[in-house]
Amino acid sequence: MRSFTFRTGIRWKITLAIAAVGALTALALSLVVHSAARVSMLESARDAQLERVQYASRTAETGRKPFMGAKLNDPDLPADLREKARSGRRGTYIQEKPKGNPEVWAAVPLGNGQVLSMHSGFQQSANMVRDLDRALVVGSLAVVIGSSALGVLIGGQISRRLRKAAAAAGRVALGDPQVRVRDAVGGVVRDETDDLARAVDAMADTLQQRLEAERRVTADIAHELRTPVTGLLTAAELLPPGRPTELVRDRAQAMRVLVEDVLEVARLDSASERAELQDVALGEFVGRRVAALMPEATVRIVADEIVSTDPRRLERILGNLLANAARYGRAPVQVDVEGRVVRVRDHGPGFPEALLREGPSRFRTGSTDRAGVGHGLGLTIAAGQARVLGARLTFRNVAAPGGVDREGEAAGAVAVLWLPEHAPTATGSFPVVRLPG
Repeated sequence: MRSFTFRTGIRWKITLAIAAVGALTALALSLVVHSAARVSMLESARDAQLERVQYASRTAETGRKPFMGAKLNDPDLPADLREKARSGRRGTYIQEKPKGNPEVWAAVPLGNGQVLSMHSGFQQSANMVRDLDRALVVGSLAVVIGSSALGVLIGGQISRRLRKAAAAAGRVALGDPQVRVRDAVGGVVRDETDDLARAVDAMADTLQQRLEAERRVTADIAHELRTPVTGLLTAAELLPPGRPTELVRDRAQAMRVLVEDVLEVARLDSASERAELQDVALGEFVGRRVAALMPEATVRIVADEIVSTDPRRLERILGNLLANAARYGRAPVQVDVEGRVVRVRDHGPGFPEALLREGPSRFRTGSTDRAGVGHGLGLTIAAGQARVLGARLTFRNVAAPGGVDREGEAAGAVAVLWLPEHAPTATGSFPVVRLPG
């Protein structure tokens, strides 16, 4: 059973957290203020009622009839307050009602054993409490809105810094050694984002140093092998004719090709290669090179276009793609040119899933269906040369391995080279395109 995952940005998480804290704080303060105000108003009402009943008792002691709403021996007087007054003490009492406002009672004993009492509703004070509650609600809403706005500002700042850090880290992952996450994050205030950026920069530097060391070791080994392999080829030419001599020459030639490929990969990994640009008609160029490299392949020019590129590197990419199709695929091999796009398709079992998922990898030829010979450097070199040209090389399958396409033909592998609209400059960078206006 697939679990549902709700994804949201850190900006809204921070906003929600700050808004929730603000709402809880406003609610707690509102409850405290409401309770304190009601208690204070009730105490004031008790004191006022007691003063009035005491004033009325002085009138009653002179023999005159009580006034101000005071009553003698009121039958509605609460029992607790009646017992207290009969014991010779004055007091007050709050009588809560299920509906409506509470009643405030006050009673004092008279000298002849009678009890004088009076009561009144809490209407005016209750109105004041309701006004206070409305003011507290408005204030609480203002606090929540203000805290939400503050959360958006704070969360947005953190979110922007994290997005910049993620974008810079993505560029580092794509192989740009000049990018520094700390510089991309920027900002005046130092926080955990800066610590993360410095950690990513340190990790990238360490990985870059290790990759550079591995590249140097690979290049040094290949360079050292160059001389003995050349000597082996020369010695093989001096052997007498025969099948053993042919085997020695073939293996020595294969070793020489491998050494040259390893050296080329090392140069491409060093990012020191630069394109020597020329304007070429892409369709005509591809047609002539395919005819020379693989005469049995068919070329279809849908739309020709003049491109600024390096012909030598473009021929290297095209040759490796055709060699890969001939070695691992099946005929027919078709090459299509459409504007700045070149497609090379064979009708074999297709690219392995690892290559489609991760891209070309040196010394890995893929599944057994497309293996058996080679060292996995052809597509790696093609992808590296495409990077020098500022182009993009993608791989896909026409159908699943073992399946058929809509024409009923065997499934095949398709390599697509996308040449850029703006070719790289002599320094390997790309010109700045200024839009009109």
